[in-house]
Amino acid sequence: MRAPYCGNIGVPACALARQQPPPEWAIAELSSYQIEGTVHLSPQVGIWTTLTPDHLERHGTLERYYSIKASLLHRSKVAILNGDDPFLAHHGPGWFPQALWTSISGSHPQALARGATIADGIVYFAGEKILSLQSFRLLGDHNRQNLLLAVAAACQAGISPGAIAQAVAEFGGVPHRLEHLGTHRGVTWINDSKATNYDAAEVALRSVPGAIILLAGGRAKAGDPAPWLAQVRQRVVHTVVFGEAAPFFAQLLTESGSLPYNSVDTLLSAVASAWEQAQRFAPVTILFSPACASFDQFANFEQRGDSFRSLCQPYLAPPP
Repeated sequence: MRAPYCGNIGVPACALARQQPPPEWAIAELSSYQIEGTVHLSPQVGIWTTLTPDHLERHGTLERYYSIKASLLHRSKVAILNGDDPFLAHHGPGWFPQALWTSISGSHPQALARGATIADGIVYFAGEKILSLQSFRLLGDHNRQNLLLAVAAACQAGISPGAIAQAVAEFGGVPHRLEHLGTHRGVTWINDSKATNYDAAEVALRSVPGAIILLAGGRAKAGDPAPWLAQVRQRVVHTVVFGEAAPFFAQLLTESGSLPYNSVDTLLSAVASAWEQAQRFAPVTILFSPACASFDQFANFEQRGDSFRSLCQPYLAPPP
């Protein structure tokens, strides 16, 4: 199918309007800002992934924020909801009684009956086997949740299980989002530059197996660092803090039980320091998950992630 993507991920929807012939489907990622201003948009399939407090400086209250998101799902011909999200699991059945549900736990009754779920390493939709998780390369429960939502949507679009399985097997992930860069001499490098806040960085720490050397820094954001620090305490053998947030992060790590760290100024120095530390702990994963905005040293998280990827190359493929 000809199904370009658009919306809040860099390609404006209006760019598709003049395409000839017109697309069969458009895959649109919509922010609450965009949903707020598109009262007539009625998707064939609406997907609600999660609900956590965000953008309250614009919307004012959490109730206003979720009501905007819910309005899109109410206008959708088919609504697909993530049953592993606590907010949606609690409110969704009453709001969307005809919705399709997904759940990675394998125990959600509505997901088992009509939606997408996982059992014994197999993805099912409405009881039909779609694919084996062995072919799925992305890390973390959140990505398995995303997989089920995508599978449910694809099934609603009439795509065959074989085509879905092939697409999943060929999908290597999106740059800057737990992007696996490679492994050399027992050291794995992962680029998670998209983690611009504590919540995203906490998810990354939960998702990466084994011992971790963490690179964190940039321009600190407001938020509660406690859950992130708890994961650092459990999973990280050493942290390299850098950039504008380095003194603040150093203080947090010290106050959280003298967690091992060192502080540097730039990302270049952070990468070199992480490699030096990795020699003590290999096999180990060097995880670049900054928990900060990029604006102290970079224009955006993409530029920051591209820089990290480039800086890693000598350690991944050193000259003979």
